[in-house]
Amino acid sequence: MSTPQTAVCPQCGGTGWKEITAEGARRVTRCECVVGSRARRLLERARIPARYEHCEFDSFMPDYAGTNPSLDRALLEARKFVEEYPMENNGLLFIGPIGVGKTHLAVSILKELIAGKGVACLFYDYRELLKQIQNSYNPSEPTTEMQVLRPVFEAEVLVLDELGAVKPTEWVWDTVSHILNTRYNDKRTTIITTNYPDQAAGETVRRSYSQSEAARAAARDESLGDRIGERMRSRLHEMCRTVEMRGEDFRQKVKKQSMRDF
Repeated sequence: MSTPQTAVCPQCGGTGWKEITAEGARRVTRCECVVGSRARRLLERARIPARYEHCEFDSFMPDYAGTNPSLDRALLEARKFVEEYPMENNGLLFIGPIGVGKTHLAVSILKELIAGKGVACLFYDYRELLKQIQNSYNPSEPTTEMQVLRPVFEAEVLVLDELGAVKPTEWVWDTVSHILNTRYNDKRTTIITTNYPDQAAGETVRRSYSQSEAARAAARDESLGDRIGERMRSRLHEMCRTVEMRGEDFRQKVKKQSMRDF
């Protein structure tokens, strides 16, 4: 009985390298079959939630294109970041109310870096990360704190989604400081999203939020510094460029439109 043969790439003959001609000289470069295989592995390891697997630059807020300057600027900043990486390795801090597409852009950046540049990326929801760290303290858990944190520390590009979403305690502040300081000292790139304003939520800031979110902000009057500590808020400004996004909650808008169409 014959053994099935594995298909061999016609461009490189299975070597992983292919010949090209550049400026009249023959050279070799990595074949697309190797690049594509690596990209698939990196994408699997990036931990992008199924909810956001569809996110692409081209599908970002199509109903708002050209009508919301802050979202147009945010998309431009995200595309520029990908184009210039790794020459530009300062991270991005996306700030804005719920539903304006902060996570969409962050995931789009990861996918472009993986597919186009073979960058090892990692996505973590802030709440889930803290929960996993806390669970590691349970003696019955097989995973240690360092096993949870090592990939977070070592990822070339990390997305930390919903920063500040956990009620602040001394342990939360210490943990956030440990993560951000380690990545800062190791010159790792971090992309962050947060619903909390960079400063105390005054009237000007609240007007950029939806009505329901503005009411909550008014009630708590909390800023990003309140949630992660002012020292870490200051550190973020050394690590990231701030991108402010304003607009209506897109998910609520779609929900209302669906109810009207029903």
